[in-house]
Amino acid sequence: MEVHMSQPLADDLGFLLSRASGQVVRATNSALAGHGLRVRQYSVLTLACQAAEGISQRELASVLGLDPSQVVLLVDELTAAGLVERQAQEADRRTRLVVATPEGHRVRETAREDADAAMETPLSLLGEAERERLRDMLTRIWTATG
Repeated sequence: MEVHMSQPLADDLGFLLSRASGQVVRATNSALAGHGLRVRQYSVLTLACQAAEGISQRELASVLGLDPSQVVLLVDELTAAGLVERQAQEADRRTRLVVATPEGHRVRETAREDADAAMETPLSLLGEAERERLRDMLTRIWTATG
């Protein structure tokens, strides 16, 4: 079935961003399913893997633009799967840091390969220079409004 977009929607950047995001998230969720992950869990795991000393749930919520209660649930799921653990911060024992386990690092690496491959389908119409430009523009919007 061929879809024809009406002009008002074709001119609506919010709609286009939402639709494109949905396509990418669906493709990535499908690729991550084999690893027992979804995009949001994968994002938390990636940040935990990149933070050698761990990352606080408050920082995760800020970077991901999520409510802290959503982050708690995501960390609980990753903890149950053995991919991250909560550790007390040395400077402030009340703050718990999310730290990737060795299994979390392993799963993140293999999941990253599948997630990257999944991005090829929705982004296949863009050349490398266009992808870099899109990444730059989206990063500028994100960091200015984050």
